[in-house]
Amino acid sequence: MAKDKTVFTCNACGGTSPKWLGKCPHCQAWNTLIESVASSDAPAKNRFASLAKTAEVAVLSDIEASDVDRTPTGHEELDRVLGGGMVEGGVVLIGGDPGIGKSTLLLQALDSLQRQGKSTLYVTGEESGAQVALRSRRLGLDHSQVKVLAEIQLEKILATLDAHRPDVAVIDSIQTVYSEQLTSAPGSVAQVRECAAHLTRAAKASGTAIVLVGHVTKDGTLAGPRVLEHMVDTVLYFEGDTHSQFRLVRAIKNRFGAVNEIGVFAMTEKGLKGVSNPSAIFLSQHAEPVPGSCVMVTLEGTRPMLVEIQALVDSGGPSPRRLSVGLDKDRLAMLLAVLHRHAGVACMDQDVFVNAVGGVRISEPAADLAVLLSITSSLRGRALPKGFLAFGEVGLAGEVRPAPRGQERLKEAAKLGFSVAVVPRANAPKKPIEGLTIHAVERVEEAMEVVRSLA
Repeated sequence: MAKDKTVFTCNACGGTSPKWLGKCPHCQAWNTLIESVASSDAPAKNRFASLAKTAEVAVLSDIEASDVDRTPTGHEELDRVLGGGMVEGGVVLIGGDPGIGKSTLLLQALDSLQRQGKSTLYVTGEESGAQVALRSRRLGLDHSQVKVLAEIQLEKILATLDAHRPDVAVIDSIQTVYSEQLTSAPGSVAQVRECAAHLTRAAKASGTAIVLVGHVTKDGTLAGPRVLEHMVDTVLYFEGDTHSQFRLVRAIKNRFGAVNEIGVFAMTEKGLKGVSNPSAIFLSQHAEPVPGSCVMVTLEGTRPMLVEIQALVDSGGPSPRRLSVGLDKDRLAMLLAVLHRHAGVACMDQDVFVNAVGGVRISEPAADLAVLLSITSSLRGRALPKGFLAFGEVGLAGEVRPAPRGQERLKEAAKLGFSVAVVPRANAPKKPIEGLTIHAVERVEEAMEVVRSLA
């Protein structure tokens, strides 16, 4: 049997070269040659086999669709992000900054799965077995029966997976794994793509759920080719400040559940623990209401969460600054223009700083009304009433547009003891919500009048 050889394939024209060149010898394009493996075996061996068996052409309505079985990991917040638990044959890619807690969370999840009777395997390419054991002792997993393999060669990892057939396996990390069929170093584009493809194929063929840990770049995106995110079933991002005890796990892609779902964890001496009431993290505990603070209800996946928006308006120079943390910076400038034109509140000579408390990032426009009310409160030096909240999108014409799933937002606020809400008229509930007084508005100036009357 002839041995596979390394070739370089052009991304533009598909031509090949036996060695790397700056310019493709076929189409003359620059920097398009990517390392790959050319198999010399005849059709008996196909390195690029399909992930599933070829089926006959069928009508979509005639195909039987069944719900996938899920295995809970024992961590409610992680299960929420995964869509209910691990799926047989599913491939999960999780990335995050160094030291954020990826390995800690996955080791805890594997231990919980093993205690449920599931077969588990932890493949580490960045630590020795002794280091993993030391971390498990620190997390209180003294008698854990999780199997550990310290290996970075793809062929040996695949052989171990085939021999042990674990229900769940973790590869920590995909950037350290290399295949002997390629000459490039571990972590290169070719190695990451090739190793991830083989591991994905192995997961689909054997039914083993595989979790790939990925490194991130300085911009916070997953290192390696973007195709890595396309070939896996679920992509999770571990977010949070290493100086804070709280961590967020966010689903960016999920073929078996909702995207943009988040799980909230707190880092403790015994590892990561789920936070059942994340709204408490994002609400500052003021003894009395303070100017420049307004609470809003945002949606993270299917979960409504209360977040405090803080604003500070101070006298600026000839070039006033506009700075926002956790919110869209360009949208802040637009909202200030709407506030001036339609509500008569001018901030043109003032520095405006806006912050979403707790390090959360709010991308939905439902925060617009809370941002405007917090800015006005800071500018006038008047605090909003105790137990007050607001949400709604603000348009350039000054109208207040509805936010999706407004009923759920209001019920969550009432459950946490809030008593006054300013919301878009389209979000006003048909039936009153006990303990919550709702003021429905259609325009920005109406919202300002309501706030003045409450003060």
